[in-house]
Amino acid sequence: MANKTKSNEAGQGDIFGSANKRPMIEAVGLSKFYGPFAAARNVSFTVNEGELVAFLGPNGAGKSTTMKMLTGYLAPSEGIARIAGNDMFSDRIAGSKHLGYLPENGPLYPEMTPHSMLSFFADARAMETDYKRERIRQVIELCDLSTVMHKAISKLSKGFRQRVGMAQALLHEPDVLILDEPTAGLDPNQIREVRRTMKKLSESKTILLSTHILQEVEAMANRVVMISEGRKVFDGTVAELKSVRGDLTEGFHELTGASKA
Repeated sequence: MANKTKSNEAGQGDIFGSANKRPMIEAVGLSKFYGPFAAARNVSFTVNEGELVAFLGPNGAGKSTTMKMLTGYLAPSEGIARIAGNDMFSDRIAGSKHLGYLPENGPLYPEMTPHSMLSFFADARAMETDYKRERIRQVIELCDLSTVMHKAISKLSKGFRQRVGMAQALLHEPDVLILDEPTAGLDPNQIREVRRTMKKLSESKTILLSTHILQEVEAMANRVVMISEGRKVFDGTVAELKSVRGDLTEGFHELTGASKA
């Protein structure tokens, strides 16, 4: 399959009018090998300040692996991951101050309540008492958790658990959000609420969002980065992706090798 990527290795600065914007997420030749198997191979892209970029690919394409390398959760076999200019291998703590990360199945403490878990993470981040109280209040409001704040997480619906994970990722006011399938398993009403939250957050944050719901991409994203079989195959606007085969779904199929045309 021919690589149909729309960008060079430096990112999308001039093309998207963001040449003067600070690069906040940088993947530079990221690869992850497990023996002879390459989960990701030479993946490079940049997300500039203020962008909301959709990160697409079929199951097993390497999206979660790439996101884990970007967050410093997983060490790359090759390449460099930077958050707000900080190398996430050699200077992870500095980079993590700028980063909020929501994995696909975010780790929650089921015996805790949302309030006690947020308080625990605020203490782990050594937040001062007044700031901690205010930030918990703000993320409760933003993620609409007020009705379940003192209910055990184990008793919450999938949608509310996702909101708790989002609140934890936002607690320390990060500049950058990396969100892996935040709407997975949610019903249409819950998806609508997550979409509303994403739009609000994109006004002040840089976001890399993995999703399988192409309608979300068209509704929210400034740009699309797509990988298939561990390699980047597209980096461009939503309009450019649609132009590949006339609509997003057909463009996705074409670029990931699923088209039979």
